[in-house]
Amino acid sequence: MVHTRFNRGWPRRGLAFLWSGDILTELIEPSSVISMRQFFSQVDEWPEDLPSLDGDTMVVTGFEGTIDLLNAEDAEQWIETDFKEAILSFQDFYQGQAGLIFWVPSGRSRITMKGASEHYFWTHKPTGGDGLPMGRLLFSGAEKEIERIMNTDDKHADYDGKDWAGLYHPRIS
Repeated sequence: MVHTRFNRGWPRRGLAFLWSGDILTELIEPSSVISMRQFFSQVDEWPEDLPSLDGDTMVVTGFEGTIDLLNAEDAEQWIETDFKEAILSFQDFYQGQAGLIFWVPSGRSRITMKGASEHYFWTHKPTGGDGLPMGRLLFSGAEKEIERIMNTDDKHADYDGKDWAGLYHPRIS
């Protein structure tokens, strides 16, 4: 069963992959988005105040470019180790009381879910096939807790349709 999230409380806690430009501009000034390089430079030296939503949220760009430069094996290893460790460091420092959003403009066309298993994949251009198993690599089997961010208040909206704006997870472990 696909879980959906319609409220706007999600940006201040947890982890999100967002591709809706409309939602992004509601959340943050574009000049406050940081690069993947800036994100990694702050690991274990996180700032007290984050750049958006009154100091509660960080928005990072560059995930797509980073992943696309790596072959499948290196991409999987990077997600499962470096990327995940940086996210865990962020969560630990803010004690789960801050939001981390990765701005992925092409995410809508690159994130897929296998309906029967509810496993999420990132379409990885160098890999082909199903792509990178994002759920396994990043969420360690807690894929069932992933919620789809919807850019509508219509509870009957198609969760695969035009209003699907991103993915949200309350906390990775």
